[in-house]
Amino acid sequence: MRALNFNAGPSCIPLEVLEYAKNEFSDFNGCGSSIMELSHRSKTFEQVLDSAISNVKELYNISDDFAVLFLQGGGSLQFAQVPMNLYNGGVAQYVDTGTWTSKAIKEAQIQGINCEVVATSEDAKFNYIPKFSFSDNADYAYICSNNTIHGTQYQELPKTKCPLVVDSSSDLLSRDVDFSNIGLFFGGAQKNAGPSGVTLVIIRKDLADRVKSSVPTMLRYLTHIKNNSLYNTPNTFGIYMFDLVTKWIKKQGGLAKINEYNVKKASVLYEFIDANSDFYKPFARKNSRSLMNVTFNLKSEELEKRFVEMSQKENMIGLKGHRSLGGIRASIYNAVSLEDVKALVSFMDEFARKNG
Repeated sequence: MRALNFNAGPSCIPLEVLEYAKNEFSDFNGCGSSIMELSHRSKTFEQVLDSAISNVKELYNISDDFAVLFLQGGGSLQFAQVPMNLYNGGVAQYVDTGTWTSKAIKEAQIQGINCEVVATSEDAKFNYIPKFSFSDNADYAYICSNNTIHGTQYQELPKTKCPLVVDSSSDLLSRDVDFSNIGLFFGGAQKNAGPSGVTLVIIRKDLADRVKSSVPTMLRYLTHIKNNSLYNTPNTFGIYMFDLVTKWIKKQGGLAKINEYNVKKASVLYEFIDANSDFYKPFARKNSRSLMNVTFNLKSEELEKRFVEMSQKENMIGLKGHRSLGGIRASIYNAVSLEDVKALVSFMDEFARKNG
């Protein structure tokens, strides 16, 4: 029996995708080998890679002005790789909405660039998205569209005249995105796009030319653009799974339909929490709430511990909050069903009645 998976990442993968991969795990497409055993330079694997790239372009409706890359090192490497490649001697501006932007800012500062924090929500433990404005002339403007730990999300991405950099690791492939002012868009696959080990980077090709000769070859986006993500051996199985997940998203009706479903799921959970706010204390402010990660607290740490223990007995996993924040966190990514969310709400209702 499969668990109801509310893990923040690695997280739930559609069962349909897992079953499909299982059926061709040892023999991919009748070639007599697993996809993991094939050369990354074989025509068979390149077809998988090209399919994954094509799916991303179709789902996000992006033009050929952008390159779609599959890299390694997770979002954490991007914290350093972005300033290495995009800083052009002016100013790089950041909005700090918690752990992931804080780490990105630190990596930029390590490189000694002119890095400016234009807004932060640290005053309220990062429970909201602050108001801000970016300079039109900044080398780039940097945000994290969804904070997994604190459960906050930009309801809309900001419009900028300078290139916008978006860390979309935890709301990747969950809604439509307007790329008209985006310079670079990245995210780890392990939330909404498959297993861990693959980092999607979508970059406007002209920005890759900014890179200085002092940047190591492997850390240049230009290197991976010229080699179609095949400069070194990529995570071939991860890209294969990414391809299957994007095909599944297309089958669901694309990103607009996925977002509609995600709104419905989140509404069920938030409405219950708000109706029982004397017992379940929501963490993120209403106008900044995430559709992906729902964070809340109970009256005591002891009660939260009991909540997690009892939920595990009900075959629900991943509800313990991040160690830096505590509390409870339900991650309801694309592959988590409405039925799963309703089951969680039913458990929460019963738990509150027994422990109120």
